[in-house]
Amino acid sequence: MYDLVIRSSRVLIEHGATPGFAPAAVAITAGVIRAIEPLDAALEATLDLTLPADQVLQPGIVDTHVHVNEPGRTDWEGFASATRAAAAGGVTTIIDMPLNSIPPTTTAAALELKRAAAGPQASVNVGFWGGAIPANLGALQPLHDAGAFGFKAFLSPSGVDEFPHLTPEQLEAAAAEIAGFGGLLVVHAEDPAVLERSQNAGGTDYLDFVASRPDAAEDAAIARVIDVVRRTGVRAHILHLSSAQVLPRLAAARAEGLPITVETCPHYLSFAAESIADGATAFKCCPPIRGEDNRDLLWQGLVDGVIDLIASDHSPATRELKLGHGGDFGLAWGGISGLQLSLPAVWTAARDRGINLAQVLHWMARATAGFVGLPAGAITVGAEADLVAFAPEEHFTVTVDALRHKNRVSAFDGSTLFGRVHTTWLAGVVVYAAGDDAAGAPGASARQPAGRLLSAR
Repeated sequence: MYDLVIRSSRVLIEHGATPGFAPAAVAITAGVIRAIEPLDAALEATLDLTLPADQVLQPGIVDTHVHVNEPGRTDWEGFASATRAAAAGGVTTIIDMPLNSIPPTTTAAALELKRAAAGPQASVNVGFWGGAIPANLGALQPLHDAGAFGFKAFLSPSGVDEFPHLTPEQLEAAAAEIAGFGGLLVVHAEDPAVLERSQNAGGTDYLDFVASRPDAAEDAAIARVIDVVRRTGVRAHILHLSSAQVLPRLAAARAEGLPITVETCPHYLSFAAESIADGATAFKCCPPIRGEDNRDLLWQGLVDGVIDLIASDHSPATRELKLGHGGDFGLAWGGISGLQLSLPAVWTAARDRGINLAQVLHWMARATAGFVGLPAGAITVGAEADLVAFAPEEHFTVTVDALRHKNRVSAFDGSTLFGRVHTTWLAGVVVYAAGDDAAGAPGASARQPAGRLLSAR
């Protein structure tokens, strides 16, 4: 007798080394997948559920780049709102960035504050990145030993005073230290000297904003990271790659055998500078959304395997910080709120390019889980039943009022997207159902938080 059986004509299961969709019945007990059987197999279960023909059963998304901002800036977001938004978007695991919370997660004590805040509120599983800043160099291992998944460093100013960037010498020291205990360095790679030379007066012109953060800033910073990896052997990851001009450099580093991985984000894959209106500060992020040709090359980088994965870089702020400066890109907060929409946004853009859903799920679930060493992102016997019923051909128009983010601001507002999440299960427990679409809707607040706090292995 199983607790739950979910049947679907399309379940993303293993076919040798390549997952693919096939009819199946997935049997779950105590939150774990115990069997994967033919669709019509005779199975006894407390609940036996068959998905409608237009819904697939897929693994939950693992989003390794999320700014929750709690404690300290919980008016920007928070674990309750962020993880409800995640569940509504089919995301079953998030890894929280060490800023923009106060204090930032740069000590083991600060990590414990994060855990205490997240524990009673999390609707999905939550892990935590640590941070590498000038003040904690030489003392990173206690944070690693406490379960941080790795260490985020900025090579240029982060935008918040409590998380300063590393100089080239400090980056080298951090890399050597992290390599010494087998840790992971994740890098916001923009070169401060290039940014300083490219400064302009700001204003409402979007292309002026792009010019203030040129491709050369990413290129120079990533070249520095590659050199540091070559000298220290540290495992390094390039966050939110925006510039396709850097892809040949990264491909060469990978061919050299250097342990470097790369991510890009839904907004870089969905939008293009040519379509962003002047004053539309909802689209401001750093590094910026670049041109249409650049976007196409990022997609090619994913297909070619130079870019390994896709993560949201959900970076919310209050409406006033994001929209309250008269459309001045120099003054508005830089960050895209995309956690709840990351799966349909990427699927919509991929679908337009003839890329199948199984490949999208590789980039957003299997690859992201593997990147941080989690046994998630796949439907296999013995795995936790973190599952999503997803209707890939159902489309909808985004309205910010339907989002669960605390501040309902989104660059995707008004976009028509394909792919609707109907149900999200975490360890076999429903944490989101389609009737919960708007915060405050029946059932939206009644579901008990079911997320676990994760530590790096």
